[in-house]
Amino acid sequence: MSTTQNLHLGHAGESYPDAFYVRRGETEFLSTLHSQGAWQPGEQHLAAAAGLVLAEAERRLPSDKLVSRVSFDVLGVIHSGPFAIDVRMLRPGRSIELIEARMRHGDQVSIQARIWRLAATDTAQVQGSEWTPLPPPDALPALTFSSIWSGGFIASLEARRSADVRPGRGQSWIRTPYPLVDGEADPPVAGFVKLVDTANGLAVRADPKAVFFANVDLTIHFTRQPVAGWVGFDTRVSFGPTGLGETFSVLSDALGPVGTAAQSLTVRLRDR
Repeated sequence: MSTTQNLHLGHAGESYPDAFYVRRGETEFLSTLHSQGAWQPGEQHLAAAAGLVLAEAERRLPSDKLVSRVSFDVLGVIHSGPFAIDVRMLRPGRSIELIEARMRHGDQVSIQARIWRLAATDTAQVQGSEWTPLPPPDALPALTFSSIWSGGFIASLEARRSADVRPGRGQSWIRTPYPLVDGEADPPVAGFVKLVDTANGLAVRADPKAVFFANVDLTIHFTRQPVAGWVGFDTRVSFGPTGLGETFSVLSDALGPVGTAAQSLTVRLRDR
């Protein structure tokens, strides 16, 4: 696994805000130590980065359409330090539209995202799902998440997890007091999405000191727009025999199940 230089604002002991990023211009940002990833100290956590990419797409291309699906492909190390976010409309439409957004470090793109937004219609009379509601956060014991994973992003979280968690299976709730960008309110969906990539670390199937199982993507589907606050996970982790794996979660907010998230894993045994 490659290493990368730690350039997060705050890594050298300087002060930094209680936010994951600082805006430096219309499209430019600087990561803070709160966005630090769990696998390498000099990278960003995909959760915070994904939330920011979606937030910028929503900010620059506002619409009354609803986010139906957002997918993030990780094309390389999500470097700490300065970066830019580019947004463009791929498929405009009155009822359906597709947006592309990417995080870029100079000429190097680390995240490529695509966002489907659909027109809202009244389907209340036929709504329903087969997902089982989670117990509320206060019904689950507190989890010291940083005892399992390192990094500034994990340290920024409050977590709760079911007492009957087992390798590859568990129920959890996560929240954070920090916004994506210093001095700016999170867009509602992005404020939810900024926590979803934690799923891969909540019900680990194997000790990360013995097995590397980073995800190369994150795909989220919504059946309604989530409310910000606690994000709930009903998670299953599967490893195959040839280095492939998946983390799959039913996602919930305070009102109940809201969608699903899937992460494709590259599974590798570490050298002993």
